[in-house]
Amino acid sequence: MRRFDAEAVHHLTVRALAVLSTLPLAKRLLHRRLAPRDPALRISAFGVHFPGPLGLAAGFDKDAACAEGIAALGFGHVEVGTITAHGQPGNPRPRLFRLVRERAVINRMGFNNEGAAAAARRLRRPRGLPVVVGVNIGKTKVVPEAGAVADYVESAKELAPLADYLVVNVSSPNTPGLRDLQAVELLRPLLSAVKEVADGTARRTPLLVKIAPDLADDDVDAVADLALELGLDGIIATNTTIRHGGETGGLSGRPLKERSLEVLRRLRARVGDRLTLVSVGGVEDVDDVWERLLAGATLVQGYTGWIYGGPLWASRIHRQLSRRVRRHRLTSITEIIGRTA
Repeated sequence: MRRFDAEAVHHLTVRALAVLSTLPLAKRLLHRRLAPRDPALRISAFGVHFPGPLGLAAGFDKDAACAEGIAALGFGHVEVGTITAHGQPGNPRPRLFRLVRERAVINRMGFNNEGAAAAARRLRRPRGLPVVVGVNIGKTKVVPEAGAVADYVESAKELAPLADYLVVNVSSPNTPGLRDLQAVELLRPLLSAVKEVADGTARRTPLLVKIAPDLADDDVDAVADLALELGLDGIIATNTTIRHGGETGGLSGRPLKERSLEVLRRLRARVGDRLTLVSVGGVEDVDDVWERLLAGATLVQGYTGWIYGGPLWASRIHRQLSRRVRRHRLTSITEIIGRTA
């Protein structure tokens, strides 16, 4: 499949998984076979119960079209999006590039999606599988910085009531000016407004913020302090990096591993266990997942690792985690969280 255009393969895969999501018997059989079922892998975070620690990061299922198909392949949760208030085509093609030798991907997709209302219609459909679905929201490209808060709030009103958790994405490098919103003086009113919406849902939707690996360490600390101040439920670290020498866009995969782990350790040192930390970036195998949990992550996400690891990647890692938990004579994987922090 690597001989074909990367984005064409992506869309083909999404369509196939969307079809799987509509086939009750097929998805249930796959889910029974591949989903994590070991009680020792179960994790509770911000009031939500996860069957296993490894989930799919935002960026794959941009329109909430195939979450159940993805979950059937063994992921413990699926984060859909990034979804914007208004539909948009994203940046011109080509905009997705594989770096096979580096086991990495560069993307400059630009939040291509059909918009919050379209995603909401899909999320309202009854779920045939017990899948945890997070919803990642971002800024519509044509909206100026002055209108960013209202734009995020519009998305939150549509999607927060339908999400198991909500993520404010201010860290993609592919929407002009978006990363500027990570500055605390701009981030505070944005997160406060979205939190008001999330808190007002029938069951209070947990709210997290996703940050970039390119933040200076002092800025990572400042965002962590702000998350505590506002009473957020967690931080997702990290998004893609622009510090590379390839095509314009955000780099994900193996080259991001070291910095993503650095940011996780810094966050854990700053906030302890007062926030749920979700680690993403350069996660390739069971050793990476184990290391992130030891460093203080409660949940781990992957995306590029799945591209290179194949369709059964998440199921395989969860089985390996089960064996490792038994080998260490643990009753729950939660016993290792933060052990090396």
